[in-house]
Amino acid sequence: MTSFNGIKSRSDLADYLHIPPSKLAYILFKIGVDSYYTEFDIPKKSGDSRRICAPTGDLKDVQRQLADALWEHQKSVYEELGIKPNISHAFEEGKSIITNAKIHRNKRFVLNVDLKDFFDSIHIGRVCGFFEKNKYFNLPHGAAVTIAQLACYRGKLPQGAPTSPIITNLICQVLDMHLLSLAKRYRLDYTRYADDMTFSTNDKTFLEKMDSFYTELEKKVKKAGFSINEKKTRISYRDSKQVVTGLVVNKKISVDHEYCRKVRAMAHSLYTNGSYLVDGVEGNVRQLEGRFAFIDQIEKYNNICDSAGKHNAFTLNGRERQYQQFLFYCYFFDSDKPLIITEGKTDVRYIKAALRNLHAEYPELVEKDAKGKFVYKVNFFKRSKRFKYLFDLSLDGADSLTYMYNHFVSNGKDNRVNYLDYFLRITQRVPKHPVIFVYDNEIINSKKPLYKFANHAKFDDAQRTQLGRQLFLRLTSPGNLFLLTNPLAEGKTESEIEHMFTEETRGIELGGKTLSLDPKFDNTKFFGKDHFSSHVLANYKTIDFSGFRPFLNAMRTVMQEYEKSKTEE
Repeated sequence: MTSFNGIKSRSDLADYLHIPPSKLAYILFKIGVDSYYTEFDIPKKSGDSRRICAPTGDLKDVQRQLADALWEHQKSVYEELGIKPNISHAFEEGKSIITNAKIHRNKRFVLNVDLKDFFDSIHIGRVCGFFEKNKYFNLPHGAAVTIAQLACYRGKLPQGAPTSPIITNLICQVLDMHLLSLAKRYRLDYTRYADDMTFSTNDKTFLEKMDSFYTELEKKVKKAGFSINEKKTRISYRDSKQVVTGLVVNKKISVDHEYCRKVRAMAHSLYTNGSYLVDGVEGNVRQLEGRFAFIDQIEKYNNICDSAGKHNAFTLNGRERQYQQFLFYCYFFDSDKPLIITEGKTDVRYIKAALRNLHAEYPELVEKDAKGKFVYKVNFFKRSKRFKYLFDLSLDGADSLTYMYNHFVSNGKDNRVNYLDYFLRITQRVPKHPVIFVYDNEIINSKKPLYKFANHAKFDDAQRTQLGRQLFLRLTSPGNLFLLTNPLAEGKTESEIEHMFTEETRGIELGGKTLSLDPKFDNTKFFGKDHFSSHVLANYKTIDFSGFRPFLNAMRTVMQEYEKSKTEE
């Protein structure tokens, strides 16, 4: 089965989705779809709350498979018809509130129209009818009913299910085409973001025609099975604030100034008091992080556009620096566990594997929960595009740790803000846990990262000797930044983390190849660190990690000494 068009029965649908028919029957008839849901509320910017109905377990997995199949089918139909849709901007790859808003930027008039009870108005019969009657599906009744049963909760399309976004887009396609045609007749641009419809124009005469347009709009919306929420219908003019899906579009796309001011005030309260309020209720760090991320996606869009793609951490504007400051506070100053930052992802795998193997010896670093799952008592820093954009922390490599170091000690000469000093002053408290940079022990080679870092940090002879003796060094006092390296292998003047494994482990043959530590290895004869680290993590039970003990002992000592020093600072 390669297409929805070939489905003739419920069994065919199960095969197409790669789901055993017995599992499908179990979900639908034995347990019942509604039994898989959990409900909760999330706050809206208006102060109200939005009810989320989220599937769990097997149903969630099946819905994901169904949603992926529907997205692929829609994509293939568009390609076949040569269509590049630019109306719906919600839920689709490459689309966002930004792509939706920018179409209405700098217009004379902006008309916002909201569809009332959008998800609730798409009931199970409507979903079934669509998949039966739509010419790009034409499914038999049994298969259409099955999709509707899988996608609906208590007879309606739920907000929170993986299938709801694509099904709403499919069902709204006919409405979108009719409204696009209507908009063109009135010289309007039209887009839709879920239940938010926006029309805009520079036509000076639109106000004279608006009543006629709105009457036709209501008829087409009603014919499509929806209704307009009159309370949310509004028209805005060029000389007033024009907002589209939460973004101001008068000149360039931006976030409302008052919203940004409130977020900044919440962050300051978090820094100085350890907590902040949202509409009188104490908020959590993740909520505030979401607000900063919302602002930043717009600032990033404008920054990249204005700088013609030549953005770096030195070109951040004020709002982006506030986000940078917030992330430093959350991840490096007030983190819930000690933070380990390694040169690359392979180091993390080695350390995790060693902790699993030696967990009984290091209860301060790792433990097993009631289900036997390993719970690390340290956080391993996950490099991401966000940190690359805001901190110049590249997705891999050690050189960028120098940039992060500058935020702990910088005097401002390189345009890096010393956030450690800033938070020590305004919070009147020391960081909760240590931040530990992990480097390979290569301090004597001028081309190696640790050597470069030591020179940048201006290590003196005493610091170099101390690092060689105990494997760690405190880089900030007061402060929480430490450097940790691995012990030197016998007879070597420098060692990579792989040298903590026995020669037998490093000499293992996988697929007829052996390990090479050279980044430019011949992949016809050798495999590299990435493959080796994956093998180590998967086989942690049988590998000898005795060579990791000095390294883990030093990590444990860092944590213990920092905890002790907090009472003295």
